[in-house]
Amino acid sequence: MIALVDYGVGNLFSLRSSFAALGVETVVTADPAVIRGAERVVLPGVGAFGDAARKLSAAGLDRAVVGAAKAGKPLLGICLGMQLLFDVSYEYGTFGGLSLIRGAVRPIREKIPAALKIPHIGWNALRFTKPSPLFRYIKEGDHVYFVHSYAADLTEATVATAEYGAPLVAAVQQDNVFGCQFHPEKSGPVGLSILRAFCEVSV
Repeated sequence: MIALVDYGVGNLFSLRSSFAALGVETVVTADPAVIRGAERVVLPGVGAFGDAARKLSAAGLDRAVVGAAKAGKPLLGICLGMQLLFDVSYEYGTFGGLSLIRGAVRPIREKIPAALKIPHIGWNALRFTKPSPLFRYIKEGDHVYFVHSYAADLTEATVATAEYGAPLVAAVQQDNVFGCQFHPEKSGPVGLSILRAFCEVSV
């Protein structure tokens, strides 16, 4: 069973529908005990980093998510949920993350040409930088859907990038912790294939 973490800022309906299309059982939960007992955990997220981090902490879900990851359970952060995996974000201030992946999240404006619009919205091709089990059923160049104004720094955990005037982090992996800056639940068959691969990651 996969726990979809409900802390008030996630795209839970689309995610649950995507997993249902794969025949995978999920539970939407704000209960730390359920998260600790799940086989896998998905941390979604939309909105601002600071607000999301506060809500996650206030509900005690930050400790549950970190505990699940440190217990070796596959964890997938999506969009803002991926950014929360990092040490810190500089979105409207400085806010601490879960520190499951080393690095920082910064404005895209610092990384791309001034002529390009913010937020980055649309379909972009994935460029693999390292092998990852998330890519088991897709190929380099497949397109996925992005909506974001902030991006993680390129680090050793980066496994895929997308070009938007510069290479931006599209996916990360640190052992059993995975992250997608794009929305697999909005990325059609390619996104479903990525979610399917996550469901098959060895526990």
